[in-house]
Amino acid sequence: MIAILAGFSAGITFLIGALDVAGAGTLTAGQGGQSRLPLDVGFMATASIAAALASKPVREPVARFVPLDPDNPVHAFALVLAVIFFGTQVSTILFTSLAVSSQSAVGVGDLIAQEAGLLILAAAGVGIFMRRNASQTAARLGLVRPAWWHVALALGAAGVFFAFGLAMDDLSRILTPDIYRQVSSNTNQLFGGLVSAPVGIAAIALAPAIGEEILFRGALQPRIGLIATALLFASFHAQYGLSFDTLGVFVIALGLGSIRKFTNTTTSAMSHAAYNLLVAVGIADSSLYLAAGVELILIAASAYGIWAVRRRQAEVAEGDLDNLARRPQ
Repeated sequence: MIAILAGFSAGITFLIGALDVAGAGTLTAGQGGQSRLPLDVGFMATASIAAALASKPVREPVARFVPLDPDNPVHAFALVLAVIFFGTQVSTILFTSLAVSSQSAVGVGDLIAQEAGLLILAAAGVGIFMRRNASQTAARLGLVRPAWWHVALALGAAGVFFAFGLAMDDLSRILTPDIYRQVSSNTNQLFGGLVSAPVGIAAIALAPAIGEEILFRGALQPRIGLIATALLFASFHAQYGLSFDTLGVFVIALGLGSIRKFTNTTTSAMSHAAYNLLVAVGIADSSLYLAAGVELILIAASAYGIWAVRRRQAEVAEGDLDNLARRPQ
């Protein structure tokens, strides 16, 4: 059944590209008479690779680099879908225009609906109510009650991500001014209406942080690994095109993935939400020194928390060894 679904998904993707080559207009490559052929070829090549990965002999070498079981049909289907998603997104980034005249502004309802879809996909992907109950699903997705130092780590990391994002913006403005202006125009057109109201700012901060973190860091990262998940996450933000902003998203995704790896998805989601809030609201230049001071305090607090936890774990392990040594042989 899984093999049929994988083949069907790859076949539909190939068909979309083939129909566009034939003139059906299923894909759009942007303005200015830009050829759709490279985009079509990208879709068809992606479908071919995905279909090949549905075969176990092809998956086995891949399993040496990503943490998946080549014999597990669920893992196989997840890999096929990940390849289709990544390939089509990368093709879109490479072979479409950054112009967004045909895109409409995103509203609160649109944003919530999109992220709710990601939540459903994540829950279904890990087998909620099929292989796992609700509590087991939450544990598989890394959703736990955070410790105090998780909160400090999340907020501290968000500040670092925000500073890094500002640096990437400056780099883009200096080195690629045309792309910088187009990306800024895209962002304003898509999300400008949301940041004008508190409800919109809250939606920007919370909805993507919850939906994207649970899908990418919670569901996918344990299966396909940190780097592959970061690449998928960066490709998900196709509105930035081929730009320094996309590179920045990839680096931030590595940071969020590292938080997930060494703590949990709850912490990475809190950090994502705090980062989104900083981007949506912004901070005045006069607040930079205060923000830097707060960052140092948060980072120091989280470092202390990590040290305390590891020390406690070491003491427990040492106590277990002592108890074992005292047992009569």
